[in-house]
Amino acid sequence: MKIAVTYENGMVFQHFGHTEQFKIYEIEDNSIRASEITDTNGSGHGALAGFLAQNGVDALICGGIGGGAKTALAQAGITLYCGVSGDCDKAVNDLLAGSLVFNPDFMCTHHSHGESRECGSHSCGGGKCGS
Repeated sequence: MKIAVTYENGMVFQHFGHTEQFKIYEIEDNSIRASEITDTNGSGHGALAGFLAQNGVDALICGGIGGGAKTALAQAGITLYCGVSGDCDKAVNDLLAGSLVFNPDFMCTHHSHGESRECGSHSCGGGKCGS
């Protein structure tokens, strides 16, 4: 099994469509066997969902994500755990332990963020990010 996490400086990156790197974990016997940080070489939910599918990813842990991305991931057969924040390694270990805190209804409904306005950070204001 492979689990990908949107990645930035060891933390879960909060805007799926702008993810520049994923940390991809290989899971065996319900524990992390190996992991690597991989550049996405693209942007936008369709390209990123395709990238994950091509890399054999079974599940994705991320922060904010829009409806189109959720649909693209579902079509690729990738299980989604969104609305997650914090350390990437801890998130994966929590998922494996059955204790990951996530929100399946979390949704980013806007795509005009400025540099300091990341979805999922709750600094974007206006109640536009799900919680």
